[in-house]
Formats: sequence, structure tokens, C-alpha cells
Amino acid sequence: MNSELPIIYLARHGETAWTLSTQHTGRTDLPLTEHGEQVSSRLKDRLKGITFSKVFTSPLQRARRTCELAGFGAAAVVDRDLLEWDYGEYEGLRTVDIHAKHPDWQLFRDGCPGGESPEQIGARADRVVSRVRAIPGNVLLFSSGHFLRVLAARWIGLGAEAGKTLLLSTASLSALGYEHDVSQPVIRLWDDTCHVEK
Repeated sequence: MNSELPIIYLARHGETAWTLSTQHTGRTDLPLTEHGEQVSSRLKDRLKGITFSKVFTSPLQRARRTCELAGFGAAAVVDRDLLEWDYGEYEGLRTVDIHAKHPDWQLFRDGCPGGESPEQIGARADRVVSRVRAIPGNVLLFSSGHFLRVLAARWIGLGAEAGKTLLLSTASLSALGYEHDVSQPVIRLWDDTCHVEK
């Protein structure tokens, strides 16, 4: 891989009460738990020494606070395209509860009634991909799990549904980049939690 090509770093927000309870947390604006704050602050050391041309964050407080704790609050630009999946009628529900009524439901295939379809979140991800590819230098994004999974799938030319195969932990770091040139997008690093497990 060419080390001079830009890298797009993806930081998932830290733990919230609903990540612990496995409730779908789309637009509900929850704070980080105390543990989520502690772990998110470890991203600062993990990212030390990396220069970023731009830093973007979701407007939701869980992503913004993770960004601040990582040391990038002052540099970050809020980008509404980085919002988590809009779960509509499924906001606040657990997958097991949804399956009790709709046993065949799959988020990355079906989307959510009253919320976003995979095509809609894929279109948002495509806008982010277009913007960050136009920026010379490394970029850092703070967002939420399902959105970042779709973003990674779209980065490498797969459909939004492929995001179902990319598990992502809270406060994890991932990286998107290129192999030989910008015509060959790749996932360089996925779901790195070495800074969390200290």
C-alpha cells in the first residue's frame, strides 16, 4: 500500500446506556456513560501523531463528546450526513423485540418503517465519501456504528446491505484508504479496540 495516499479514520462514539441495553439509537440524543467517556478519552493517545486535514463529527452529543475527548472538538466541523441511521418506528427498540413482531426483518436489507431505507442511508454515505475523497490529506470522522458500517461498504463499492458484515465496537477506530492509487479503495483497519482494552 502507498503510505502517501490519504487515510480516512472512522471513530465510533463511546458507550451509551442504549448501547448497553442493545436498543436502536438513531436520532435519540443520548450522552456517553461514565465508562464511555473514559474509553473515548483513550482515542486521544491512539490518534496522537496523526495529522488531519479535516475532522468531521455527527451533531449527536455521543459523537461530539467522543470527538472532544479525543482532542479534536475545536477542529471538528459538524456534518449532518454523519447522523446515525434513522430507525423511525424502531427507535429505542431492541432487535429481539422487533423480531417478535417481524421475524424476517433485517436492518441492512429492509430499513425501518418511518425511518431510512438502506438506499437512503447509502446515499448519505455516498455524499460523505465524495466529500472526503476530495480532501487532500487524512480525514477523521466521528459517527455511529450502523452509519459507519454503511460508509465503509460504500467506500469499497459495495451496497449498503454489505454493512451487515462489518461489526463495529463502541469507541473503536477504523481506517479507509487506497491500495496503489485512488482508483483502488480499501479498508485498511477495522474495529481496532487496542486502546480500549488497556
